[in-house]
Amino acid sequence: MPYLHLLLAILCEVIATSFLKSSAGFTRPLPSVVVLVGYIGAFYFLSLTLRSVPVGVAYAIWSGVGTLLIVLVGWIWLGQRLGGLELVGIGLIVVGAMVLNMAAKVGG
Repeated sequence: MPYLHLLLAILCEVIATSFLKSSAGFTRPLPSVVVLVGYIGAFYFLSLTLRSVPVGVAYAIWSGVGTLLIVLVGWIWLGQRLGGLELVGIGLIVVGAMVLNMAAKVGG
């Protein structure tokens, strides 16, 4: 269950972050509400995750997977381009999160 909560935290954060630009500095009501509700949901589900997952591991997974998903949103939805160095950097973040998760499972 903790990793389901972490997944929900990541998805809420990605949705909120995806709507930040369209909120236009919190001047547009609907995107602003999506941002606020998304971040509240993200921190709520992250707090549930932290009941049983170490904070360093949870945050590493959250930031790694969240970064990957935000990059995909930017690429697919916002038409942003990705170069080779960006892809390498994203890959390193994801691999780092995976290594931290594996280390936590074997006792670090």
